This record gives sequence, C-alpha cells and structure tokens, in this order.
Amino acid sequence: MTAAPRHSLRRRLLVSVSVAIVLGALLQGISAYRSALAQADTLFDYHLQQMANSLRGGPALPHFPLDAPPLDAAQDYVIQIWSADGRHVFQSSRIVLPPRAVLGFADVTQNGVQYRVFSVQTPLQTIQIAQNMDDRLARARALAVRAVMPLALIAPLLMLALWWIINRSLRPLEQTRRQVAARAAQDLTPLPDTGLPDEIQPLVQEINLLFDRLHASFDAQRAFVANAAHELRSPLTALKLQAQSLGRSDDPQTQQQAVARLNQGVDRAIRLMQQLLLLARHESQQEPAQHRRLDLIPLAQQAVEEMQPLARERAIDLACGESAPVWIDGDADSLSILLRNLLDNAIKYTPPGGRVRVASGLRDTRPVLSIEDSGPGIGDDERERVFERFVRGNDPQAAGSGLGLSIARAIAERHGASLTLGTSARLGGLQASLVFPPTRAA
Repeated sequence: MTAAPRHSLRRRLLVSVSVAIVLGALLQGISAYRSALAQADTLFDYHLQQMANSLRGGPALPHFPLDAPPLDAAQDYVIQIWSADGRHVFQSSRIVLPPRAVLGFADVTQNGVQYRVFSVQTPLQTIQIAQNMDDRLARARALAVRAVMPLALIAPLLMLALWWIINRSLRPLEQTRRQVAARAAQDLTPLPDTGLPDEIQPLVQEINLLFDRLHASFDAQRAFVANAAHELRSPLTALKLQAQSLGRSDDPQTQQQAVARLNQGVDRAIRLMQQLLLLARHESQQEPAQHRRLDLIPLAQQAVEEMQPLARERAIDLACGESAPVWIDGDADSLSILLRNLLDNAIKYTPPGGRVRVASGLRDTRPVLSIEDSGPGIGDDERERVFERFVRGNDPQAAGSGLGLSIARAIAERHGASLTLGTSARLGGLQASLVFPPTRAA
C-alpha cells in the first residue's frame, strides 16, 4: 500500500506567500520600470522644449561652417538656428540635421543615428534642438532601474519577515504536538488551551473531549473486567466444588444429583460467557450494522416461539397480543437478541402461572414494541439502575448474570431507539417499552 504524501503547513505557507510576494514584486517592478521610462521620456521632451524657449531672442552664437568635418555622432544635444530669411546663423555641432524643420516634436535619423528633435519658430528666427535617442534611452533606463531597485531589496526582506511570522504563529501548534508526544499512554489529563490562537484552540478542545471519552471508556472497561472476573469466580468455584463432590461420593443417587448440579453450573457459566461476549461485541462496534426495512410483528413472533420452552418450563403464559403492523429500519439479528433478552428477563421474574404479553403499535407516529408481565415489577428508584452491568432484580430465586438489560439497551441505542421500564396497566407487573424513531411510510 502506497503511503500518502506528507504535507507541511509551514512549507506550504512559506512557498505560497513567497511566490505571491515574488510575483507581486515582479509585476510592480515591470509597472514601475515602464512608468519610469514614460516619465523620463516626458521629462526629456520638456527639457528640449525649455531649452528652445530659452534661446528665443538670444545673442548671436558662434557658427560652424556646414562643410566642417562632423564631430562624434554621440553628441548629446545639437542646436541649429536659422534667421527669418533662412540663413543658418548658429550650429552647436558639426552634426548636420535636415534644414527643413518640422515645428514641434519629431523623430529624425541622420547618419544612422536617431534624434529627438524639437523646433520652434519666432518672427526673428527658427530654433531646432535635437537629442541623441541612444543617450536619452540610456539615461531613461538608468532612472527606471533606480525606481525599481527598492522593490528588489524589499522583496527578500518581506520573505524573511514572513518566515519569522509564520514560524512564530505556528509555535503553539508545535508546542501542543510536543506535549502530546511526551505523554504516557495512561495520561489522559486535558491539554492546556489558554493562550492558543483561535484556529488551534478548537482542535485542542476536541482533543480534550476525546481524552474525556477515552477516560470514561477505560474506566467502564476496567469496571467491566473487574465485574466479569467477580461474576465468573462464583460459578467456576461452584463447578470445582461440585466436581470434587462428585469424585468423593460413591452413592449413585448422590453422584446423579452432583452431575445435575454440575450441568446446571456449566449451563450458567456458558450463558454468562455468551452474555459477556455479546455485550462486548455490541459495545465495541464502531459503526452500526447494515439496516434494512423490517416488520416488528414477525420478529416478535419468532422471539416468542424461541422462548416458549423456557416459558412452559416455568408455567408462564407467553403470547403475542393484538398488534398493528409496524415498520422500522434496523438489523434483524441484533433486534432478535434484544427481544430474547427482554422476554428472558420477563419470564425469569414472573411467578409460575403468570402471563407475558408482547404487543406493537404506533405512538405519535413512532413505532413502539412493548413487553408486559404479571411479575412483581421494579420500583421507580431501581428502573434505571437495572440497566447497569451485573445488576440483578430483587428476586433472589431468579438466576441471571445481570447483563440482559444492558445488552438490550446497547442494541436499542444503536438503532436510535429508547428502552424504558414502567408499570403494566393491564397485567400489573413490569412493562418494557421500546420506542423507535419515525420511519418512512411502508
């Protein structure tokens, strides 16, 4: 079986937010670079315009002959002035631009070099100023790089701050993990939940609730094992004494009586073990059995037929009373065990010659199955206690393990049903009522 890939929350946060910072810085840097280039271009155009305006009406400047050898083509600014009659009165460089100037801004290529040209005309002269575009672009890029540089420095600092913040924020989770890892298997005391972030506190609270449930479960398991050991000790001791008595006796009649008592003891021990295993199985189930749609009447009739031999042995009149068809969602095997335990309890505590009746019907749209007997019943203060393990009724003549009602309630709870004890208005004894949740129509 392939192991599931591991995921680190810290790593995922660092990587995802770092990628977001890098992408954000990259987009911001591109935007700042493009914006700086555009602003530099506007600024240089403004400089050209201001230089041309400052030369309006200025003094006569030196003149370079047009046939002079050209200077370096990388000259930054080139200035040319014409008089009103078209004479070339000033030229700052031997670089010659087209003599016919276009008023305003224009891009001109001369001798393989591109220039940005601004021309202005006055009543006395025409002024033309040009700037080498290569130098202009280099300066604009230098300004753009200076504008982007802070972002390149801030992004690593942000990621470093992010790493520190994430580590500090996840420190309570790491402390909680160490506390759990350092605990002994028997230590179920609650974890401290003070000072934890709101995202971690519910998790710690749920872990503490789980510890509480485990503590209660372990206590119940220890009590169950202790009670089971106590309950098994008596029948096993009795079996040993009866076996010893059988070995010492030479009287056939005494031996026959000892064998009968031995068989009865074995039957009681077997029944006790079956009840213990049955209770353990139902309490250890993590998921309920697969439920299907069932009619309570056939289940009740089958349980009554199975318990008839025990009822005849005790001269008990066991029968199904008038019942209406009732449908539930449940597991037939588990419900059969529940009904047999309730009937066994009723037959066991009903005096010879008494009656036990089983009936089903609806109570406020909820399916109900009731088992009534003509026995002595159970007092109000004892009705909840008899559902505890190994708690028997108040009839000393009735033999039992004290697990039947515990098993019945465990099965009822797995079906979402409630099992309660009351007084039978018809027979005067105990009435066990099993009320199921409402189900869909048949």
